[in-house]
Amino acid sequence: MLEHMISALLALSANKLRAALTMLGVVIGVLAVTLLVSVGDGARAYLNNTLSGIGSNLLSVVPGRTETRGFGPPAQGLERPLTMDDAHALERQGTTIRGVSPMVQGGGTVRFRNRQRDTMVLGVGPAFSDLRNMHVDSGEFVREEDVGSRRRVVVLGRRVVRELFGDESPLGQSVRIAGGRFRVVGVMEPKGRSLGFDLDDLVFIPATAAMDLFGLDHISQLVTAARSKEETPAAIAEIEEVLARRRNGERSFTVQSQEDLLKTFGAITGAMTMVLLAIASISLVVGGIGIMNIMLVSVRERTREIGVRRAVGATQRDILWQFLLESVVISTIGGAVGLGTGATIIFLVHRYAPDVPVVLSPWIAAVAFGSAFATGVVSGVVPARRAARLDPVEALRYE
Repeated sequence: MLEHMISALLALSANKLRAALTMLGVVIGVLAVTLLVSVGDGARAYLNNTLSGIGSNLLSVVPGRTETRGFGPPAQGLERPLTMDDAHALERQGTTIRGVSPMVQGGGTVRFRNRQRDTMVLGVGPAFSDLRNMHVDSGEFVREEDVGSRRRVVVLGRRVVRELFGDESPLGQSVRIAGGRFRVVGVMEPKGRSLGFDLDDLVFIPATAAMDLFGLDHISQLVTAARSKEETPAAIAEIEEVLARRRNGERSFTVQSQEDLLKTFGAITGAMTMVLLAIASISLVVGGIGIMNIMLVSVRERTREIGVRRAVGATQRDILWQFLLESVVISTIGGAVGLGTGATIIFLVHRYAPDVPVVLSPWIAAVAFGSAFATGVVSGVVPARRAARLDPVEALRYE
């Protein structure tokens, strides 16, 4: 085998330019596979990290019985709304969950002196901060007493503070939200954007104050979390049991889990990765066709050489291995160059554009290099078999 490998390398070195141009197709193909699949894998990692960053083992209870999975309001079935009493019942009776926060969503204009900003207003409970991994940087978050006494206090997101107060401290100041006066008791830590949504462009008020502000007698949803990932099914079952008991067995609500959302996004990004892999593989097919074409030309050019080798004792198997290894060497060297180029580009992206979600996982490198090797084998089989089957006498007579 070593002898055949040396022979293949010598044959390629005799036609360096042609070998380099033939490798170029494989280089481009492997580079395309590496970059495109890394983008898909990076998108999946980004989504997983983003969703994990907003809390772990999250569960959301929304009104209406649907089969919806993932977070978000159901499209139908608002027969019976959720109430603050539902939240209190879950807090008292829940054994597999950690914390319960009611949530009321609404939009409103926040005004301070002559400045104003339209933003999202979230009415929440004190557990919301830990459940959603959103904490105050200064001051305090909504407290249980604030919810119980329907106190008009507000915690501002960092972007809202910057737009309304500039460098001035907002703590203790009064702002107007949708016409109501609220006292600022806290400022949130900067969170940045998540899935295209600015988490710093929010204000938080007690859920009961939000119900008064927006004229509601119910809440939008309940936010809670399982104590551990393994307890998620038990937590869902417990939530359904507690709330159904309060409704005389009627299940007019839906419990949605973070795991469902992760699975949904995982399926989407997985399919996207496979599509990108299929697209990139077209480049490898083109490169393989180029290798096969050059190897067929090489067989014809070296027909007399094949005849001489057969005349001095080389077997059909020796000829087959010689030409097959030439094809494999071309593809593997091209694959190594393409993979190295792709890794270099990804390294530079990480260094100079760290926000771009590109991940070079070991499996991507293995797939890219394995694809290059397979391309060499498949492309070299036909030329190698043709060379091995040449009649030695006719090959010696070939001019």
